Amino acid sequence: MAKNKKETVDKKNDKQQGTKRSWKMTKPQKFVLGCLLVLFSIALLVAFMSFYVNGQWQNDQSVVNQLGDRTEVAENWLGKFGAYLADLIIYRGFGLASFIFVRLFFLTGMFLALDLSTQKLKNTWFWDIFAIIIISILFGFFATSAPELGGTIGYELNLFLQDYIGKTGTLLTLLFGLIVYLIFKIKISPEKIQSYFDSTKKEFKSELDTLKPAVNQPESAYNLEEFAIKEEIESDPEIDDIHIKTVDTQFELNKEALKPTISHSSEIELNPILKPITPKQELPLVSPDEAFVIEKAEEEDIIEENLASRLVADFGLFDPTLDLSNYKFPTIDLLKEYSTGGITINQEELEENKNKIVDTLRNYKIEIAQIKATVGPSVTLYEIVPEAGIRISKIKSLEDDIALSLSALGIRIIAPIPGKGTIGIEVPNKNPTMVSMKSVIGAAKFQEAEMELPIALGKTISNETFVVDLAKMPHLLMAGATGQGKSVGLNAVLTSLLYKKHPAEVKFVLVDPKKVELTLFNKIERHYLAKLPDTEDAIITDNAKVVNTLNSLCTEMDNRYSLLKDAMVRNIKEYNEKFKSRKLNPEAGHRFLPYIVLVVDEFADLIMTAGKEVEIPIARLAQLARAIGIHLIIATQRPSVNVITGLIKANFPARIAFRVTSKIDSRTILDTQGADQLIGRGDLLYTNGNDVVRVQCAFIDTPEVEKITDFIGSQKAYSTAYLLPEFVGEESGINLDIDISERDTLFREAAEIIVNAQQGSASLLQRKLKLGYNRAGRLIDQLEAAGIVGPFEGSKARTVNILDLSALDQFFNNEQN
Repeated sequence: MAKNKKETVDKKNDKQQGTKRSWKMTKPQKFVLGCLLVLFSIALLVAFMSFYVNGQWQNDQSVVNQLGDRTEVAENWLGKFGAYLADLIIYRGFGLASFIFVRLFFLTGMFLALDLSTQKLKNTWFWDIFAIIIISILFGFFATSAPELGGTIGYELNLFLQDYIGKTGTLLTLLFGLIVYLIFKIKISPEKIQSYFDSTKKEFKSELDTLKPAVNQPESAYNLEEFAIKEEIESDPEIDDIHIKTVDTQFELNKEALKPTISHSSEIELNPILKPITPKQELPLVSPDEAFVIEKAEEEDIIEENLASRLVADFGLFDPTLDLSNYKFPTIDLLKEYSTGGITINQEELEENKNKIVDTLRNYKIEIAQIKATVGPSVTLYEIVPEAGIRISKIKSLEDDIALSLSALGIRIIAPIPGKGTIGIEVPNKNPTMVSMKSVIGAAKFQEAEMELPIALGKTISNETFVVDLAKMPHLLMAGATGQGKSVGLNAVLTSLLYKKHPAEVKFVLVDPKKVELTLFNKIERHYLAKLPDTEDAIITDNAKVVNTLNSLCTEMDNRYSLLKDAMVRNIKEYNEKFKSRKLNPEAGHRFLPYIVLVVDEFADLIMTAGKEVEIPIARLAQLARAIGIHLIIATQRPSVNVITGLIKANFPARIAFRVTSKIDSRTILDTQGADQLIGRGDLLYTNGNDVVRVQCAFIDTPEVEKITDFIGSQKAYSTAYLLPEFVGEESGINLDIDISERDTLFREAAEIIVNAQQGSASLLQRKLKLGYNRAGRLIDQLEAAGIVGPFEGSKARTVNILDLSALDQFFNNEQN
């Protein structure tokens, strides 16, 4: 019954995918359609050209009217079909302007055949059709003498306009249309025309200056010519009798004239042109203030299909996915599509904020040459170019003043922006846009990412999908105050890997002290999770079991390094490629090594309960595990020195900081301030040791995670979860005394103290018996060997197995007997 249910679910999913993909063209379909459009455009060009040659259009009128008559012969180079097309589009259509259709169909075909983005194509179609209408109406004035120039549509539109506004009004309307086309399409502005006339005027003046009398020419200008003539004469052996005649003059040679000079002041251009700040793929919006540019990033193309499902194994190589060859990757439609859509621009808000920023800086005598706004999902970046002579530190010190004038939750000043000659001021939007996980997972940047462990975190200020490679990090530290998005960030990381990696390629070790955050991933235990042998749950919620798991990972790390040594490779990628090429013998212990990702939520709780026992294996893994494919993701509220030591922190160059409460916490996480100015709800800063990038984390809700895990969990899985090496820890690290004769003289007295207090600790014996630590520790070991106290449990006190003194006396009597 379960099998039938699974089949129906698979059929339903296939049916849903089929209905959704029916309107989405594949690359071969696009290529075929593109080639068809290119050939059609060439056919149109041939038909149109022959239409105007030798007046063939008049001779073919009878052929067009009697297409069914096979005795009629068309003079068009494309036959009857060409005659009909030319008559339909040119004579009955738009006349001479119809040649623009050739260009449109050709460009459309090339864009489809080369699989390019069609965003620019929409703009081209709009303006070309606009030009077709204007040109056909213009040629409509000559319809009586040459009807083939304007076409029927151009003639009728021309008459329609003349009936209402006359010939003069029609010409003025066409002139206005031409001006609109030149300004918005050709980008001809009054400033460009003025600059063109100015440059032409300067060139004309410089030409006039060269034609002035030779008296005004400096003497140095003649020296080179005279030298050239003299050298040519002397080098010619045939010329002997020619002598250069020199004239005595009373003037002395002016040595200053030999220095390089500028012949005219027009050669100096005193109009510096500021380089515009134009990020990639941004669309400028019109603002009344020319010095203020509003830019919105172009929306990225969304891929409806998960491209990871198209992975095909190379023949002849070992395929690690054979055990689950029918595994289907999660579909993108499992994720929720929020109704907020793309980024909306509130131009009034942008203008208001710009004016407040400019006024605040002007109050402190800081003038701005240019300002530009880039709108993001939750934050708008205002890039300002200050006037010359303004110190950056002066603007940086006004952070609180600007925040006060904007009434903003918190602003962040980047001075200067790396790679740009501008200063950035990040201001939160009043109505932030939610970044859905679907928009991030479906982005082409993530779907086409060629990374080992790609992670889609969210979107940047410029609305670009932010994708990083966990294998290059190689470990990730996430920190932030409670409720600012750490757990959602972990879910986004895990979801990204589930959408890109096969169960044979990656395994997760999940540690969840809260016991509620990662429990949904229990459904994919036999697909993606790793655990210790003889343990029930793969997700570790008991802190006592974390120590064994971490030590087991260290054992796995040592075993993998041994395999790499035998295979004579340096990292897991080279090893797996060698294994897939069948250059390693499985009988010698070699196997395909999946990546292992250790995810720890609330790391501070582990340190408080386990202390050094957790720190040592974490430090070992952080230092050594990157080369053999074990990567750590640790989340904590504040990575202070007592939680994450300097040894561990040095091996976590990649860090994510959500909102924190103070600048000290921000410096603790990022080694710089800025995390205290975030607005929360997934707003984060990411750094990998270089620049700090602001990202709006993608939001994924619990029902979405549940859908994904249900989809994966309902498929065929491995027989068990990925088993880590078994780890057998020492009881206490010391050989316990078992022989009664070797017990300490204070053994009985120490036992009575422990039983009375019901607390097994060496410090208690130190205080009560006034002993040193070493002797008290030996007494505790002897009490453990005798069974009076329990084993060592980290920072917790040992359990006392004897309830009262009467039971203790009975215990000693039994020993003596």
